[in-house]
Amino acid sequence: MSPTTRELIVRGARQHADRVAVVFGEKELTYAQVDRLSNRLAHVLGEAGAGHRRRVGLLVNNSLLSVPLDFACVKAGINRVPLNARLSVAEHVTMLTDTRCELVVLGPDLTDRARELAAALPQVVFLGLETSLDDEPSLLRRAENAPASLPEVPVEPDDVILTLFTSGTTGTLKAAQHTQASYAAICRNVLLNLFPATRDDVMLHAASLIHASGVFVLPLWLRGGRTVILSGFLPGAFLEAIPRYGATATTLVPTMIQMLVEHPAFETTDVSAMRRVIYGASPMPRPTIERAMRAWGRERFWQYYGQTEIPLCIAVLRPEDHDGARLAACGQIATEIDLRLLDEDGREVAPGEPGEIVVRGPSASAGYFAAPELTAQTFRDGWVHTRDVGVLDDNGFLFLKDRTSDMIISGGYNVYPREVEDVLLEHPAVREVAVVGTPDERWVEAVTAVVVVADGVEPDDELREKLVAHVAEKVASYKKPRTVVFRDAIPKTAVGKLDRKRLRVELRDER
Repeated sequence: MSPTTRELIVRGARQHADRVAVVFGEKELTYAQVDRLSNRLAHVLGEAGAGHRRRVGLLVNNSLLSVPLDFACVKAGINRVPLNARLSVAEHVTMLTDTRCELVVLGPDLTDRARELAAALPQVVFLGLETSLDDEPSLLRRAENAPASLPEVPVEPDDVILTLFTSGTTGTLKAAQHTQASYAAICRNVLLNLFPATRDDVMLHAASLIHASGVFVLPLWLRGGRTVILSGFLPGAFLEAIPRYGATATTLVPTMIQMLVEHPAFETTDVSAMRRVIYGASPMPRPTIERAMRAWGRERFWQYYGQTEIPLCIAVLRPEDHDGARLAACGQIATEIDLRLLDEDGREVAPGEPGEIVVRGPSASAGYFAAPELTAQTFRDGWVHTRDVGVLDDNGFLFLKDRTSDMIISGGYNVYPREVEDVLLEHPAVREVAVVGTPDERWVEAVTAVVVVADGVEPDDELREKLVAHVAEKVASYKKPRTVVFRDAIPKTAVGKLDRKRLRVELRDER
């Protein structure tokens, strides 16, 4: 039986007690301090009703307390439900309602959002991490008098400790469930395939720790490395942080790298300590990675391909393979991952032929929360059906060809057309709409809305601005159209469905 995530956290604390574990600005916490604080927070959360196997929403941004809070939840056996602060109130309400969360932990910079949610969800208790919505003491204040011992919780390997939302093929929110065992397996996956961390490593985090960036915390913790957390990503501040903290590794999405290479300080930044720039989450524009490698050296860049359902890496493109035609690949298959390519009838395709990528491995999630039909479609006989289409070459390099869904990956975030289309159709000026992704140098894919206006409506720039603003009011800002194209008609398939594939081709040819 492999160790649970909780056991790995306890092990890291015991082995590296006096070393610095977490850095945020000028503040530091040692392994022992993180361990004791997370124990205290675990006890306090339990006293507040957030006990073993209870789902608790986390409305927090990156901070010094990010790691202690996450570890507290794992130690208490809590099933944490991270809430991306960039999402809208309506999306947060849906997430909390669907997962039946009775408690939410909020960060001090998100009290306004928490008040909006509290008004919409009066049955939910909101617990301030450092501040409070009312006169109740914060969790941090309560923790001062809580026991520093590990809470006694009957943890099981199949206990769900993370319910992580992503989107379905129709834009419907879905929540992948990771367990004590699967999250520990993610740690092993990273150490085996992507980042064999050491006690000398310093990893710089600018992306939100609730996404892929946070996956690297536990591998580093287990090996005695240092986690440096930034409050967010600003290219200039990020470049300054590399030599300031002696960063040896970082993880970025392609849009971040694009913003970095455009910064005037990119080529002059001291990156002598930096050994690994790990990137993934969306396709990388070739001009961007080539420019980055020219400035910082090919030997620093590592690409991974994975999904929320089976993180972190299904395949890895190592630095030595960042060359020629292989730059279009997402890498070779990870050590403990099985991969097959299937045709529409579920049969393995011939070598060199495209097929849907299906995978299995110990890091696979335990299905989706409260979505049996979607779980049955995606998780079949131990295999995860990714809905991505790929090809394997003679040397075992995996090349992505297409997605079986119409998902758009913009700036590392998933955007599903149907969700944006539904919002646009609420506007009285819109008669018909199709949303697709179009190539973009910065965002990789730009959300593009093709609109047929209602009778008597003038399609002009003012209307474009109104439609974009309308979407921004309803959903997360990154989902709003970056381009609105007006047309007299939208292409349809033979059965009358929106033909997004044809539309993407037409827009590309027009460009």
